[in-house]
Amino acid sequence: MSQALRIYSYPPCGTCRKALQWLAQQGFSVEAGNLELVDITRQPPTLAELRQAFEALGRKHLFNTSGQSYRALGSAAVAAMDDEAALKALAADGKLIKRPVAITASGAALVGFKPEEWQAALVG
Repeated sequence: MSQALRIYSYPPCGTCRKALQWLAQQGFSVEAGNLELVDITRQPPTLAELRQAFEALGRKHLFNTSGQSYRALGSAAVAAMDDEAALKALAADGKLIKRPVAITASGAALVGFKPEEWQAALVG
């Protein structure tokens, strides 16, 4: 892999920890240079990365509907947003985004952790 896999995660998140453990078992690590780890609350994915994920996965897969930021905003407010406003809201608040988010070297995005999907996309 010429470029590192970028993982946006939230350290206290159990799903993120499971994903990182799975990645380590597959040989991905910061130390090996094939994994870049980013705190999603400090540096959310870029608008371009979110747009790519949106196009591939759809809008409903990007929002962390069980998170405090989502509940504070309200599902009606999120539903009323047009796609561009939704993407901007996600880019502005990493806690709105379902996590973890993986951005592959080719720019493809994985959102949430489903081992079978990650296996197919990252290991083959």
